Amino acid sequence: MDSEDRSPLGYDAFRRTCPSHTVLEMLASKWVYLTVCALRRGRLRNGELARKLEGITPKMLTQTLRVLERDGLVRREVFAVIPPRVEYELTELGQNLAGLLSQIRSWAEEHAPDIKDARARASADHGEMGAAS
Repeated sequence: MDSEDRSPLGYDAFRRTCPSHTVLEMLASKWVYLTVCALRRGRLRNGELARKLEGITPKMLTQTLRVLERDGLVRREVFAVIPPRVEYELTELGQNLAGLLSQIRSWAEEHAPDIKDARARASADHGEMGAAS
């Protein structure tokens, strides 16, 4: 393994049993990613998050928020009012992660046309190879 692949803390995400590997698995969820990005600008209620994250089911939103809270990335605050009000916000650790994820999101939005074009070319090439068979 190259020295640049090794963490100064001794972690190795390429190893299945490494704790950092499980962190990467959690971060690989598009809903984790989008929820963290959505909360970057501040506190949101469950309904506000659901509206912002088009396509997420209530069950998936609940599961995602529980994972983020468990992992110390999101803080949940319940207000004792009727009806009960719950708000979510990023912790300091979550804010730190959100900065990195926002850069990835910007890259994805900037390069979406390039990826779309490459996919179209690959489909066309694949179609031509299938026709030649």
